[in-house]
Amino acid sequence: MARIKGGLNARKKHNRVLKLAKGYYGARSKQYRIAKQSVMRALNAQFAGRKQRKRDMRRLWIARINAAARINGLSYSRFMYGLKLAEIDINRKMLSEMAVNDAAGFATLAEIAKSKLA
Repeated sequence: MARIKGGLNARKKHNRVLKLAKGYYGARSKQYRIAKQSVMRALNAQFAGRKQRKRDMRRLWIARINAAARINGLSYSRFMYGLKLAEIDINRKMLSEMAVNDAAGFATLAEIAKSKLA
């Protein structure tokens, strides 16, 4: 049986990494060994960034709800607790959308929360 050399597979692997490194500065986009390190780091950051985005969006929603709740005379925590007592189950994303786009509807929810707290 003839020996099969791994040149083709190695070349494919190298090209795959170098393609991901396209646009990187200097040797990071030209030399396989350096490009591989940069790509691995970038993919790790990309993964972490997807998790971070979820946290950032939740923080934004809470900030918007808090601002709208304070306009209606409640703090964020009191507002959320009032909704819980009223058994109104709306997620923070939708509450945030209401706070921005439907002030009257949000005010109605705030009044319901206030009445349950009293």
